[in-house]
Amino acid sequence: MAARCRLAARFHHIHGTNVRLDASRTRATRVESFANGLCFSQEPLAPGQIFLVEIEEKELGWCGHLRVGLTAHDPQSLEVVPEYSLPDLVNMGDTWVFAITRSHNRVTVDGEEARVRSPAWEPFLLIERVRIPRDTLVGRSRPGRYSHILDDLYKANVLPATARRSRIGVLYALQRDGTADMHIIINGEDMGPSARHLPTSRPLYAVVDVFASTKSVRVIPVEYGCSSLPTDPLPAGHPEAHRPPPGHRRPGPAPATEELLPTRVRCGGCCPGLPSTPTAPLVMAGRLPWQDPCP
Repeated sequence: MAARCRLAARFHHIHGTNVRLDASRTRATRVESFANGLCFSQEPLAPGQIFLVEIEEKELGWCGHLRVGLTAHDPQSLEVVPEYSLPDLVNMGDTWVFAITRSHNRVTVDGEEARVRSPAWEPFLLIERVRIPRDTLVGRSRPGRYSHILDDLYKANVLPATARRSRIGVLYALQRDGTADMHIIINGEDMGPSARHLPTSRPLYAVVDVFASTKSVRVIPVEYGCSSLPTDPLPAGHPEAHRPPPGHRRPGPAPATEELLPTRVRCGGCCPGLPSTPTAPLVMAGRLPWQDPCP
C-alpha cells in the first residue's frame, strides 16, 4: 500500500490577534492596525515543499510589506503569538524570516559569482534537486481566463514582488551536511539561499507575516514530487541517513503499481482537498522522521 501524506496548503489555527481566516483557512486578512498579522502553515513542510501565497489586498498608508520565512517553533507551543515576525519571533531563536521589498530581494552570497537568471519562461524552477512547475508560482496582472493562449506578452508580464496578485513562497532544501538552506521564491524566481545551515532535526513551519501595506494573502496549492534529498551519501547523523535510496525495495514479492513510485505518493483520501482518484496529482514523499502520515 502506498504511503500517505498531509498537505500544508492552509494556515494554522494559531495566528496573530489581528488576523482573520476564512472557513477554509486558506485566506488570511489583517483586520486592524499594521501588526499582529503573524500566520503559520498548518503542517510542517517537507524538504523541497513550497508554501506559496498570493497577495490579494493592499492597504495604503503603511510602510513595509509581507514577510515570509521558516520557524522550528510549533505554533501550538507559543504562549502568545508575537506581534512581529521581525524582530520578535526571530529573537526567540530557530526562526528565519525574510522581509519582501519592491525590489532588491535577490540574495548575494560573499565569494560566489552572481547567479544567472533563468530564461523568461522555463517550464520548471530548479532549486538544488527540487523541480517545481513554474506556471503556478508566477503572479500576473492579467486575469487567468486567457492563460491558455500563453503568448509571449503574457509569459513575461511578471509583477513587482509587493504588488497585488504577486506570488511569494518559501521552501528549504537539504544539504549534504545534514542542514538545510531556506529559499524565497518570488513570482517563479528563486531569490537564492536567504538563510543557511538550518537544523532539520525539528519540524519547520512556514511563517507568513501579513504586515503593513500587505492586508490579505491567499494560499496557493502547489502539487509536485518534491523530494530534495542529496544523491551523495549522507553523514551518519543526518535525519535521512537511515532511509534507503530512491528506487530501493527490500527482497520479496513484486510490489503493486503504486509502490513503484519512490519519490511521489498518493493521498489515501484522508487529506482535505486532495483527490484520491487514480488521476489525482502526485505529491511529496521524502518525509523526515517527525512527519507522521495521516491517521
